[in-house]
Order: sequence, then C-alpha cells, then structure tokens
Amino acid sequence: MERGSDISPAACRHGGAVRRAAAGQVQMTFQTSEREAGTDPVRALAERVPRPLRFIGVGGIGLVTDLCVFTLLVAYMPSPLAVRLVSLAVATVVTWRLNRALTFAHSHRAQHDEAVRYAIVTAVAQGTSYAIFATLVLTAFGALPQAALICGAAVGAFVSYNGHRLFAFAPRKSNVSSDIAEQRRA
Repeated sequence: MERGSDISPAACRHGGAVRRAAAGQVQMTFQTSEREAGTDPVRALAERVPRPLRFIGVGGIGLVTDLCVFTLLVAYMPSPLAVRLVSLAVATVVTWRLNRALTFAHSHRAQHDEAVRYAIVTAVAQGTSYAIFATLVLTAFGALPQAALICGAAVGAFVSYNGHRLFAFAPRKSNVSSDIAEQRRA
C-alpha cells in the first residue's frame, strides 16, 4: 500500500479493499459475489434476450432435465406415473434457480417467500401438465410416454410463464404505495 492511500492497487484488482482502521490496524473486505456488486456478467448477457425467450430457454433446460431423469428412472421402475413425479421435482428445482437468476427481475422478497410463491404457481402448472400427461399416457401415447410428457409440458409452460410473471416473481409492492392508498381512502 502506498503511504497515504487507503486502498491498495493489488486489493482492487482482486475485488477487495484494504482499509486502514484505528491505530495501525488493517481491515480487508471483499465483495461476496458479483451479483451484490451489480455486475453479474451472465445476468447482463441474459438480459439482452427478451424475457419470454429466456423463459423458454430455461424451460428447455428444465424439459431436458425432466426427460433425462424420467428416461433413466423409468428403465428401473416400470410405473411412468410415479417416475414422472420424481422427474418433475428435480426439474422444478433446476428451473426455479435458473428463472430466479436469469429470467425474472428481482422481486425484492425474501428467497423463502419467493420459493413458496414459485411452488404454488409450479404446482398449478405442473398439475395441469401432469393431468395431460396422465390422460395421454393412459390412452393415446401408452407406448411412447415421452410424447405425452412433451404435450403436457407445452400446456404447463403457458400456465407457468404467466403465473411466475404475475405472481411468483412479481415485484413486491412498496409500503409507500400502500400508505398512499390508505391516505386516499381516508
């Protein structure tokens, strides 16, 4: 560190800062993540793509996850209805994390609250998807359950996108707007 300088050049290059504290003590701090600094390069790149396309991309990754887990497990467990519940659960975790990171703006809710909202929307969307899948696998697509999976997923994706956009990742309303609304009522 140079004399009279509070921050060393080496620390700045590595994302940290060395600051002089009281009476000869040195304090070093680092940013814990690029996202906290607002410079997440993956998010910045993703934001160049329109949100519906990002959602479709994440959904595609979720669908591949769903299909892979389903295909691996159905080889060992002959019940496609039970296996699909497992593959849906795995795909849900993958898509929640990716949608939270890449598709939707931050809702300014606690991660737990957002996860609960995501689970509610996902339950409705996947319930729709599963009902279509079950109907088709028990009737027209019994010999090819993967085709039934894709048909159900397509309908579920429409329900899911709108539910996540309007509810799960919807921006949290500020207390200021609720205070203004209360003042108008009075």
